[in-house]
Amino acid sequence: MKATSRLATARPKSPVSAVASAAVAITLALSLSGCGSAGDDRVKLDFFQFKPEAVAQFDKIVADFEAANPTIDVVVNNVPDPDTAIRTLLVKDKTPDVLTLNGNGNFGDLSKACVFADLSDLPSAARVNSSVQDILNGLGTCHGTETNGLPFANNASGVLYNPEIFAKYGVSVPTTWDEFIAAADTFKAAGVNPFFMTLKDAWTIQPSFVNLAGNLMPADFFDDVRSAKWTAAGGQYSFDKDGGEAATKLAKLFSYAQPGAEAAGYNDGNAAFGAGESAMYLQGSFAIPAIRASNPDAKIASFPYPTSNDPARTTLVSGVDVALAIGKDTKHPVEAKKFVEYLMSTELLDYYAAAQSSLTPVTDAAPSTDPALTGMQGLFAEGKVIGYFDHHVPPSIPLAPLLQQYILDRKQPEFLSRMDHEFEKVAARTITKKGD
Repeated sequence: MKATSRLATARPKSPVSAVASAAVAITLALSLSGCGSAGDDRVKLDFFQFKPEAVAQFDKIVADFEAANPTIDVVVNNVPDPDTAIRTLLVKDKTPDVLTLNGNGNFGDLSKACVFADLSDLPSAARVNSSVQDILNGLGTCHGTETNGLPFANNASGVLYNPEIFAKYGVSVPTTWDEFIAAADTFKAAGVNPFFMTLKDAWTIQPSFVNLAGNLMPADFFDDVRSAKWTAAGGQYSFDKDGGEAATKLAKLFSYAQPGAEAAGYNDGNAAFGAGESAMYLQGSFAIPAIRASNPDAKIASFPYPTSNDPARTTLVSGVDVALAIGKDTKHPVEAKKFVEYLMSTELLDYYAAAQSSLTPVTDAAPSTDPALTGMQGLFAEGKVIGYFDHHVPPSIPLAPLLQQYILDRKQPEFLSRMDHEFEKVAARTITKKGD
């Protein structure tokens, strides 16, 4: 039996509808994991696919793979709430054979729980950009030694800009913080929105924060702050001691918010930037498909966040948008590895990257020619990348609402103190240090 469901892009839901959607997804996944074609002697692989916007691409990939491998049947399970669905499947001992998951903190937690196989011996593992693999492994691995996921596609959190507006006002792409602010001032003085802010959706503040915090706060910040019994007073690091510059610069960027930003959401921002209503947009590559959906002729280019006045310190914040994993206890390891190797082929990686406006995390892939990505491609290829700061923030900490409140009330000491307090609560519940 083969089934593929097209699911809408996630949007805010009521608690009841969210639970209902998760239940439907879980029921679908569980039912599919136990069925096969009548009389079909092909090996069936259960393929957990979490990206609703990439259903068409994965359908084509699977169809082509099956045509080339007629003894393997890949059953695609598309789910709208992957974090809930995968945890429920694991509880029921229904770990899929092959999975795509977002390379975030949840993926790291599952890897540390040793539910995924070690993929370090796969030929494709040797082709992965080591800096990108380090980002994924840095979230957590089984026993701290395995490679439990392979990067399939990366996003990049930079600044999107309209090159025609920049040219019209004679503004060069900024490479330092002062140039960044000067560009914003130039546009504001000319009556042009420097940025289009979307404060209605709290999470849209995070892309700016992760760039500032990731580049300006200590690289080993979370090694200390997420250790057992950590306190702001006794720890080496804290938000109060080390987060001031990032918080100050975040407030400066959002001081350029257009009138009515509090009522504007992410979809509004994509449409407005696509229509040329601002010179810049503080969203990453993940927003490019949505912007183009609103206006196929949108003018989009990009540059990495210049968080300091030293261009040599600039690094690109990049996350593994799609990670590939294999269930540790799959009954079909040979076929599962064959499918993953197929997915990791250069041809397929390039195909997916072009369709989804993503960066390809292997050393033998062609550089992106998408004009919206070329401004970030250089640092990515050089391995001058860091992961998302917020991927190390436990889900119990309401980071997005705290950032939203800070931007609205500008009470910096209170924001930093609240962040420390939230991590102290996590540390009090932590038994062992990370890596022990």
